[in-house]
Amino acid sequence: MSDEREDETTPRPDVAGALNDANIAVVRERINEVDGELLVLLAERRACSRRMAEAKQQGSHPIRDRKREEALLVDRIRRGRALELDANLVTGVFHAIIEDSVRLQQELLQRRANPDEGAPRAVRVAIQGVEGSYSHLTARKHFGRQGVDVLLLECETFEGVTEAVESGQADYGMLPIENTTAGSITPVYDVLLQARVSIVAEEKFKVEHCIAAKPGVDLKDLRAVYSHPQALAQCTRFLQGLPHIKAELFLDTAAAMRMVAESERPDIAAIGSEEAARLHGLNVLAHDIASQKDNFTRFLIAARRPRNVDPRIPCKTSLVMATAQEPGALLNALTIFRDHGLNLTRIESRPIIGNPWEEMFYIDFEGNVADASVAHALEQLTQTARFLKVLGSYPSQDLPPTELSGEARLQARTGADSDAGERSVAPRAEQVELAPDLEDAAQRGFRRASRAQKRRDTVVDVRGVRFGEGHFSVIAGPALVRSRAQLAACAGMVRDCGAHVLRAGVRYLGNEGDAAAEPGVEAFDVLVETGRAYGLPVLVQVSSPEDVRRYADSADILMVAARNMLNRELLQAVGRTHRPVLLKRGWMASIDELLQSAETILSAGNQQVMLCERGIRTFETATQNTLDLTAIPLLRSLTHLPVLVDPSRAAGRADLVRPLALAARAAGAHGVMVEIDVEGPAGDDDVDARQALAPAQFEDLMHALLRA
Repeated sequence: MSDEREDETTPRPDVAGALNDANIAVVRERINEVDGELLVLLAERRACSRRMAEAKQQGSHPIRDRKREEALLVDRIRRGRALELDANLVTGVFHAIIEDSVRLQQELLQRRANPDEGAPRAVRVAIQGVEGSYSHLTARKHFGRQGVDVLLLECETFEGVTEAVESGQADYGMLPIENTTAGSITPVYDVLLQARVSIVAEEKFKVEHCIAAKPGVDLKDLRAVYSHPQALAQCTRFLQGLPHIKAELFLDTAAAMRMVAESERPDIAAIGSEEAARLHGLNVLAHDIASQKDNFTRFLIAARRPRNVDPRIPCKTSLVMATAQEPGALLNALTIFRDHGLNLTRIESRPIIGNPWEEMFYIDFEGNVADASVAHALEQLTQTARFLKVLGSYPSQDLPPTELSGEARLQARTGADSDAGERSVAPRAEQVELAPDLEDAAQRGFRRASRAQKRRDTVVDVRGVRFGEGHFSVIAGPALVRSRAQLAACAGMVRDCGAHVLRAGVRYLGNEGDAAAEPGVEAFDVLVETGRAYGLPVLVQVSSPEDVRRYADSADILMVAARNMLNRELLQAVGRTHRPVLLKRGWMASIDELLQSAETILSAGNQQVMLCERGIRTFETATQNTLDLTAIPLLRSLTHLPVLVDPSRAAGRADLVRPLALAARAAGAHGVMVEIDVEGPAGDDDVDARQALAPAQFEDLMHALLRA
């Protein structure tokens, strides 16, 4: 043997970059110390919020100060950047801190408004179902936030829940009222009509279904799965992929888990919460199996007596009413809400038992019965309705986070204060007298799209981002998804520079290159996940009806590219969806042809259509296309639909995007869509790379647009 061989007991120096147990232990110990320091600081921050609430109790100061919250976020993001912290992380942390502070202040004010309620350490809560059900988990979340323990009372039916509250067996009852995937839970409406309880709170719970079976059982071994009908409906897509498994109805998700655990059958499973699966010793076979990932159930919390709501707390009121069986009766009742400035958040109809073809209407609106305007509206409703029952006024769980304006985000990124501020109103082009009358528009093939049909501009709202009258918004992102890191970096640029919507190409033609593959993951799913992570709506291109079916559930905007402007089958498919559509003008299409294509979408039902000028073909060869700026004021005069511009595709050159975007805004466009990327060209002939803005160019463009 060689004399150079090391003895196994001889210590060797650490390899560069390698971790050993000692290094890990030291780092973990420091992490524990830092986490402890963070917890102490969070507790101190919460104590400050409590003192703030106590100070506000003595006067009429509002709970939230949006201007201060925005200034706070800008300052914290700036300071975080100096410490090399990502703006998304800083924003998320302080959104959570602000929400906790607001909820804490609301709870203290509510205790003051209801002094007879006291401060119990435990409450008895009735639920339909058993321990581990979503009703139980929601009750624990709601009362746990107040530092109150839950003593559970299990009931077989929703009637049993309200009866337990009425009789005093329970202090509160949990009633699931609606789900974002499966819709209304109609039996609860019928129970509320007859129950002698009052709604005193609401809670929203994110539902994350799993499928679970006995240990050692695999999905291929299953022949039946049991769960509540609502849970099965929410997991339709997952179950369709397992045709050998029969879906069986059960009274409750957690009870289904318990039944599977106690059954002798090895070929059955249940759908419900992971907590219920663990509680009954089941093995989770698949996580998060709901068809919609944003799957929430809203619960109403009932008590024997109503509770007062401090006027500074955003409040909802629920009621049920029946109107006369005559023309305009429902309209007259709803007009009362409009005349008093009360925003309806939900209206649901249910048949009146014993009265065929007559209905009760369940209504939620923003307002407090203690407010004079609400009281007056209810008084007027009693004069027009055949039946009216107020189910309760209660604090709204909707606490929208303070969103930074585009100018504020750019200010936080650069540290430079704006002397002009963001202009929220797009410059309106002078209306040329070219708008056709309704008959002329119909003959030209765009009656519904015509300004003669609708004089006021249509405003398309995309998760709070508005396109249309008085609004200017920016869509940006890469032509291709090359990697998660690349898309995340682009999303950070979009958010931090003050743009509004993230776009990225997820389907590729032969001359557009290929995305880096990630086994089992589609580029579209990465786009949606990234958009949600950075708080941005996402736009995706659709090229076929199959694309529409695949993307419409998760994308926020569907884009029909120029090459598909005349694809009638595709236009009808996007017209049957409820998603906003961005329709690009073909490079050889006339204005009338663009409006005729929009008409096809509108005729199919979807009224959320936006038009996009992206350049037309001319004899000029210096640019990819020629941007038709004339189209902007022309379209503004002819149609009520929002008009956007894509200067990246028009020019095909990054250096021309800025002047063209500014020209588009000056001509009256409601927004622009530009390509950006953090990665260089994939090759010398990479057309997309030549027209994509680099980070510095995009930041410069946003400065110019927001201050234009």
